[in-house]
This record gives sequence, structure tokens and C-alpha cells, in this order.
Amino acid sequence: MSSYPPSGPPQTTLRQRLADLRGPAVPPRPLDARALAALAANPGCGRRALLDGAGVDKTALASALGSPAAFGQSQFAMIRGNSFEAKVKGDGGAELLRLVHEHLGAGAEPPGRGARVPDLTAAGPEGRAARTALALREATAAGRDEGAWTLLDHPMLALEVAGTPAYLEPDAVVVHPDGRWTVVEIKSFPMIDGAADAAKVGAAARQAAVYVLALEKTADLLPQARVGHTALLVCPRDFSNLPTAAALDVRKQRSVTRRQLERLTRVEELAAALPAGLSFDVARPAEELTEAVAAVDAVYAPECLASCELAFHCRSAARAADTVTALGRSVRGELGALTTVGEALAAARGEGAGDDPTAAALYRAARLRAEALEIAAADPYEVPEAVECPC
Repeated sequence: MSSYPPSGPPQTTLRQRLADLRGPAVPPRPLDARALAALAANPGCGRRALLDGAGVDKTALASALGSPAAFGQSQFAMIRGNSFEAKVKGDGGAELLRLVHEHLGAGAEPPGRGARVPDLTAAGPEGRAARTALALREATAAGRDEGAWTLLDHPMLALEVAGTPAYLEPDAVVVHPDGRWTVVEIKSFPMIDGAADAAKVGAAARQAAVYVLALEKTADLLPQARVGHTALLVCPRDFSNLPTAAALDVRKQRSVTRRQLERLTRVEELAAALPAGLSFDVARPAEELTEAVAAVDAVYAPECLASCELAFHCRSAARAADTVTALGRSVRGELGALTTVGEALAAARGEGAGDDPTAAALYRAARLRAEALEIAAADPYEVPEAVECPC
């Protein structure tokens, strides 16, 4: 039973409520495209939606809970990545624009060395997002009137997620002379013989899809602009530090991400359901933090281990509760109304199956497996007779 007071004052604003959840004087941790892609992959997890919406540092929270997760790049990888990005964008972005023209600039004149690179500095993320929107508007007009190419280096884009604004910073956005906007992802993993690691390319495509969604919000205000659904992935060629590129069609990832983000419960609804006084401030004792985290429903799956800092804590809780979600989403979907491992094992033993077709199928499958094992134990070389599949 929770030790917190039952409710908070109704006049408390959402901004103040989220600040209280983070803890006094704790700045919000901004959402990035990687976090949004992971959030969209598990839209039913209210815990992640609330913590990300409130700007809670999940890495610090996981450590305070005693379940730290090793996330992020090594210092060496970060230095190598920054060095490679600087090389790609050097000389006014000439090499980067050449790659964009080579892979996605059919029908346009080469950018040459006269491409526009506007200054995007401004105060705060809101100011930078407004400055980026203005630069995109000016670049689109310059492309139409002058045939100019424009490179936006680390623009700031705004996207509403679960009722709260998220500010995203892609590596680059290129505005073509025809008014098309292209997202550029610069990664330090190599592209060997024209191909890169499939898992890393997939992650880059999901991040690019988030940027495309954010760009579309800005493009809605400009009838001449259009957002390209093909992003450009720039990586080192083979084992060198020379850049090469490949086009990424992100239409599928964009559609999936948009649908999943729309399914997210709004942050104010999640926050309103919590008792007053609840906080995820890592300065609090571990027992209080454990109780606070448990107050928000989570949907754990093994896939979370690759994308969420709290995955190890949630896995321990799922195993303690004996839930089938710990076995994976596919298993959870196949078991239907059987929500715990104990229920599934009982159904396989024929206990309390009733009229549940899933329980009956489990019982039949368990009998067939037992018969097959008995035959194999009696004569390993005997081939059992064909049996009807219980599926």
C-alpha cells in the first residue's frame, strides 16, 4: 500500500507537476530521436512515456534502483564520431552536399561551393526551433528563386509527444533547389563494400523517421516545401575515414512511428493518476524510488533490454510477478488470457483448462511432446508416426 498522500491540488500545472516528479532543481533531460524511436516501439508502456515526458534521467534512476544498464557510446567512439562528422561537414559542407546530390539530387545542378549554410544559434531549444523554422522557410524560397542549395547544420526541430513538446537535433537537413527537405544521418560505423550492419542501419532509419515526422510539422506551414521520405546515411567507407553514403527509404518506419506515437497516453493523464508527493528524484532512498516506479504501469518485453535504461529493473519485476511478458511479445500474444507462466504451465498439465482454446492447445502440445520424448527414449532411431498439428 502506498505511503503517499492520496491526491494533489488540482490547480497544480502540468509543468510544475513534471518538475516535482523529477525532483527540486533537477533539469529535464531532453528527448532525442533514439529515445522517441524506442518509445514508439513500446507505446503501451506508461512508465517510459511518463519518465521521458517528465525529463527524468533514467540512467541515474536505474543506478539508484540498483539495476544499472550500460548504455551509450564509449569515449573513444564519441571522439571518433565527432571527428568523422566534422570531416564530412568541413569546407562549408561541400562533401556532404556532393553526396546528397549524387544519391538524391537527380535533375538538379550540383551544389558547388556556393551553398548556403545559415547560422542557427538562438537562446534555448524553443528559440533554436523557431530559428530553424525561419531558416527552412528562407532556404525554400532561395531554392525556388535562385536554385540554391542550403545545408542546415544541427537544426532544432519540435515534435509533440504524448502532449509534451520534444526538441530534436538531427545531424543535418539539406534543402534542395526544388524545395525538398532531406534528413542526413551521419554515423561512425563503417560501410564495407557498400553495406553496413543491418541492425545499425535499421536503428538509423528509425531515428531518421522521427526527424521526418518533426519536419512535416514545419512543412505544413509552407505550401512550397515537401519533406523527402528518403534520408541519406553517411558512414566511413570500408576501413578508412573517407565518407560514403546510401539512401534510406524511411516511409515504413515513419508510418509505424507516427501510429505508435499517436497511441501513447498523454503525459497529463499519467501524471494525474499518481498520488501527490511521488517523486523520481534519485536523491531519495531506494525504497521510495522503488515504490514510485511501481506506481506507474509498465509493459516489459525482452526487446526493452536493447533500448531502455530501466529494462533490468522492469525484467526483475516481471519475473517476480511471473508474467508471460518476460518471455516476449510473441509468446504473450499466443497465450491470450493466460497472463502468468504458472497459468500456462497449469494449462499444459491439463489443470483448469475449461473452454479456453489456448489452454486446450497447450495441453495437446504438451501430450504430443511427451509422446515424442517417450518414443525417442525407447528407440532413438525410430521415426514417430505423423501426428496432427494441434495449431
